[in-house]
Amino acid sequence: MGKKNNFYVVWQGKNPGIYSSWEECRKNVEGFAGAQYKGFETKEEAEIALQQNYSDYVQSRPKSGILKKKKVADYFSFPEIDFSALAVDAACSGNPGKMEYRAVWVSTGEPFFYQGPFDEATNNIGEFLAIVHALAQFKKQNLSTSIYSDSKIAIGWVKAKKCKTKLSPTIVNKPLFDLIRRAEFWLQNNTYSNLILKWQTDVWGEIPADFGRKK
Repeated sequence: MGKKNNFYVVWQGKNPGIYSSWEECRKNVEGFAGAQYKGFETKEEAEIALQQNYSDYVQSRPKSGILKKKKVADYFSFPEIDFSALAVDAACSGNPGKMEYRAVWVSTGEPFFYQGPFDEATNNIGEFLAIVHALAQFKKQNLSTSIYSDSKIAIGWVKAKKCKTKLSPTIVNKPLFDLIRRAEFWLQNNTYSNLILKWQTDVWGEIPADFGRKK
């Protein structure tokens, strides 16, 4: 089992310091361009980290709630990335197949939501639903946070307010198509100020929400 983050250090944010909950930390980094923050298991670790540089603590970042030691791209060498944004991604075993999608915070890899698995689905549908899910959550919380996706197709579907999949509905994937209709209805009846940004995989590496299953 991975370590539990009980304290959060904010190096750059609205009010830098140490916070004892993710909610407190998030309030101080959301909407802050170039925010720098990370979770720690103990207050002692957090106090030591606050006195050092943020770059010393970003070499191994979890991509989900499970902490893994895995070499990832050094996102922080690209100042053009909005580190206060949310990243979404989907994974599908087969086409169609079992699909799941999730969202994590770009800077820390802290999970925001996870959905699935869905039967007889496609990756593009998952990417589309992940973006709309994030938009709906931010609407409820009155947040203008940006959203990264590495799917040009899904971003286009969201802008068109229509999931233009060629997948046919069946009894098995009926729950999925019910969700698609709900997402389309939400887009057609709501406005939002959040930016939906294309994650530049060829430059920055895999998106932070990636499930890490590519061979």
